[in-house]
Amino acid sequence: MEKYDLLPEQLVYEGTLSRENFFAPELIEEKWFLNTHDPNYFRRLSALDLTPQEVRAIGFPLTASLVHREMVIASGSVQAAEFALSYGIGMNIAGGTHHAFSNRGEGFCLLNDIAITANFLLENRLASRVLVVDLDVHQGNGTAEIFKERRDVFTFSMHGEKNFPHRKEKSHLDIGLPDGTGDLEYLTRLQQTLPRILEMFDPDFLIYQSGTDVLASDQLGRLNLSQSGIKERDETVVSLAKNNQIPLMCCMGGGYSKQIKDIVEGHAQIFRLAQSLYF
Repeated sequence: MEKYDLLPEQLVYEGTLSRENFFAPELIEEKWFLNTHDPNYFRRLSALDLTPQEVRAIGFPLTASLVHREMVIASGSVQAAEFALSYGIGMNIAGGTHHAFSNRGEGFCLLNDIAITANFLLENRLASRVLVVDLDVHQGNGTAEIFKERRDVFTFSMHGEKNFPHRKEKSHLDIGLPDGTGDLEYLTRLQQTLPRILEMFDPDFLIYQSGTDVLASDQLGRLNLSQSGIKERDETVVSLAKNNQIPLMCCMGGGYSKQIKDIVEGHAQIFRLAQSLYF
């Protein structure tokens, strides 16, 4: 959790952003959580009434403050998406809770901010075709489950094939990478794939989960990307959205490097990129 405090401090310290660039989201209405998540699950979660097995799957002790935090994160992603409609891009300093299923939490995720945001956009007719590009090292299994029958959302996940979750869901497109995959192979696969998805699906909104756990320094990732590889990965996604005039919401996803500076740097550079391309 430390990175959520350090990342904005770093961006302000280096002059990439000012404190006025940050916003504290207001909670969205409950109906937007229920539009994505099973009402029984959401109400039991809110009442702290999950079973011990359900809490173990989440990985955190279940508290009211944790549930509130997840609701704030999802609200932040929705508001960042609204900013993106006005300015081309919006950023959530947190988010990317892609292991939350429609009816359960998993892997430190209780509510799926990516899915909640996509459904908010579609329900309000702010978008008609939402592309989810999930480049966290772990498959976006919850997002895949939520949208498995949908044709107005396209889920693309490129992840470590042998990493968590061990039982994968089926995204609209999955690319599983072997352990040790480095910059060249990773970027080649991504740069070959994304233009094809755009041509086939023709999205009018893009949600990008930009986890830094693909770094070689990550303790859980098992891939081998460098900081420059992360930067080129993000530039590939962000530039493609900008060049095709597709509004883009970015959420941060995971990062578990031993040195916190590696995590902060991995996340900070996408904010620098957004600032240089859009503002």
